[in-house]
Amino acid sequence: MENLNLFIRSIFIDNMIFAYFLGMCSYLAVSKSVKTAMGLGTAVTFVLVITVPINYLLENYILKAGALAWLGESYKDVDLSFLSLIFFIAVVASLVQLVEMVVEKYAPALYNSLGIFLPLIAVNCAILGGSLFMQQRAFPNVWSATVYGLGSGIGWLLAIVGIAAIREKLAYSNVPAPLKGIGITFIVTGLMGIAFMSFLGIKL
Repeated sequence: MENLNLFIRSIFIDNMIFAYFLGMCSYLAVSKSVKTAMGLGTAVTFVLVITVPINYLLENYILKAGALAWLGESYKDVDLSFLSLIFFIAVVASLVQLVEMVVEKYAPALYNSLGIFLPLIAVNCAILGGSLFMQQRAFPNVWSATVYGLGSGIGWLLAIVGIAAIREKLAYSNVPAPLKGIGITFIVTGLMGIAFMSFLGIKL
């Protein structure tokens, strides 16, 4: 039940876009069509599901103070936490490179439509934010970290697909000229963020 609560909370209440505004560059740039948004959202979700538990294991068995105690008594005072950011970024970059190669080989049309924003997942702050939030919240086990990564990814996917669907409809709407494009997108994003605040009333 605790992991279910964590999963629901990470999607709706602690949504990476609407609660923390992480990953906004990709969110705004790739949300012009639902198909492209779905592809990028799926890639972000996959990377989060893999990187958050891997970084959890690195944090708890290598990096944090006393994590190397399993190597012997002489290592119990070793603290490598100052390297955590470097390790987290290295894991994220490696996974993104793998995803890029797979998408390029098996979905070339999606690869071309995503363009530069696929490799830029490596610097998507939502990805790194997932690992840093995991570190901050000190989850009790790797399963909870995996559930959090999955929920955060689905929340980001839900946000980008939702705005893409709205933007497709807005293309046929009578939007005032000064607000066309990114202007109306910011306004709609704000309204969606307010709508997601309604989930704060969920008792978990």
